[in-house]
Amino acid sequence: MLVSLTSTTADATDLGYLLHKHPDRVRTVDVGIGRAHVFFPEATPQRCTATLFVEVDPIALARGTKGRPPASLEHYVNDRPYVASSMLAVALGRLFGTALSGTCDARPHLVAQPLDLEVHLPTLPVRGGERIVRRLFEPLGYEVNTTPIALDAQFPSWGNSRYHSVGLKGRQTVRAALEHLFVMLPVLDDRKHYWIGDSEVDKLLRRGGDWLKSHPESYLISRRYLRFGSLTRSAMERLAESDHDRDDSADDDAANGGSGSGAEPQGGDHELAERPISLADQRRSAVLEVVRSLGGGRVADLGCGEGRLLTHLMDEPTVTYLLGTDASIDALDRAERRLGLDEMSERRREQVSLVQGALTYADDRLRGFDIATLVEVIEHVDPERLDSLADAVFAHAAPQAVVLTTPNREFNVNYSHVGPDGMRHRDHRFEWSREEFGAWVADIEKRFGYRADISGIGVEHSDYGPPTQMAVFRR
Repeated sequence: MLVSLTSTTADATDLGYLLHKHPDRVRTVDVGIGRAHVFFPEATPQRCTATLFVEVDPIALARGTKGRPPASLEHYVNDRPYVASSMLAVALGRLFGTALSGTCDARPHLVAQPLDLEVHLPTLPVRGGERIVRRLFEPLGYEVNTTPIALDAQFPSWGNSRYHSVGLKGRQTVRAALEHLFVMLPVLDDRKHYWIGDSEVDKLLRRGGDWLKSHPESYLISRRYLRFGSLTRSAMERLAESDHDRDDSADDDAANGGSGSGAEPQGGDHELAERPISLADQRRSAVLEVVRSLGGGRVADLGCGEGRLLTHLMDEPTVTYLLGTDASIDALDRAERRLGLDEMSERRREQVSLVQGALTYADDRLRGFDIATLVEVIEHVDPERLDSLADAVFAHAAPQAVVLTTPNREFNVNYSHVGPDGMRHRDHRFEWSREEFGAWVADIEKRFGYRADISGIGVEHSDYGPPTQMAVFRR
C-alpha cells in the first residue's frame, strides 16, 4: 500500500521540513492495522519525493474483529494489504499529523506556499472508474492521469480490474494535498475498516471544511465518506451554515479585489471610494455600540465563526458573560486561539464559553441571555430553513434583545466584482433588498412579540441605501 508525494519546486527538499521528516532517515510507526514507513527515494534541490508505505497484516486484522471469528476466508484472502484505502488515510493522519495541522516551526513561511506537487497512487480502488476520479480531483486544481490495471496481465481478454494507477499534478500547499488525500481515499474505498459514527462528521469537516463547501461534488464526497444518510445530512447542514465569518469582509471587501474599503463604486457617490475603514470593521463597531446601549449583560454571539466579534465583546465592560456558538468545529478552534482561552486566568475563563451547534435547532444552552447577535449569518441559511432559525432564536432561546445584520442586495451595483448570481459570496443562499428585509423583520415582530428598529451600516448611497442593513429586536 503506497502513496508518493513529490515536489518539483526549486529547493524541493523543503518538502522534508513541511512533512517534518528527514530525507536521510526512515520513519516507522505502528498504526494499529500494521506498520507504516516514510522514506525518501529521491531528495535533490530539483526533485524530492516522500513515500508512505503501509504494511497491513490481514490475518491480525481479521482476528482482531470483536465478537465471533469470521467464518469466511474472504477476511484472510483479500486486497487490503495492497490497495490505497481508508487504512492509508489513517496512516497519513498518524505520520503527517503536524503537516495536516499546518505547522512548520523551522520554516513557517512555507506552510501557505503552493508548490508544484505530484501525487502517485500506484494501486487505487476506484468505485465508478476514471470519471469519478476526475470528478473528485479536477475541481481541486489537479491534472489527473489514470491507467486501469488489468485483471490479469496474462489474460488480457478478461479485461480490466476495478483498480487504477492514479497520478495527480497540481500547484497546492502540502497541507491541502494531504487533506485532499485524507478525505478522498475513504471516499474511493467502499470498505472502511473502522466504526463510522458522529465523530466522522467532525473529522470530515475538520479536514475538508475549507474546500469541501465549494466543491461541486460536496454531497457525493460527504455521502461516500460517511455512508449513512443521517450523518450526510448533518455534514451538509453544517457546511451550509459554517462559512459566514471567514473574514467578515469576505462578503463585501473581497468582492472588489480585497481593497478593504467595503465597496468599489462604478461611478456614483465619490465618497464611497474614500472610506477610511472596512465595512467589516464598521459592522463590528455598530454592533458593539448597540450591545453597549442595551446594557450588555449575558451576550451570545450566534454563528460566531472565528471569533472576530467575540474579541471586541470580551473587552466590553458591560458584558458579564459571553457565549460563542457555531456549526463549524474548525471555526471554533480558530476562535479559541484568537481569544487566547488557554492563557486566560481561571476567573476570566469562567466568563467565556464556546459551543458547537446549528441555529436551525432549538438549543437549551442558548436560553437566558440578555442579548443575542447574528452578524452576517442568516444569508448563509437556506430560505426554507429560516423559519426553523427564527423559532430556535426568537421563540426557544428568546433573549431580551437580538442584534442582526445582513447584506443589502440593492447596494451590490456598487461592487466591481460580485458572483455570477449577483451575490457577494458564493455561500450566500440569498440576499435581501431593503423592502424584503423590512417584511421579514415585520413578520418576526408579529410572530414572536418583539419590536424592531432597522438602520444601516456603512456610507449610504443616495439611490441604493447602505451596504449592510441591521435590525435591533427588543422583547
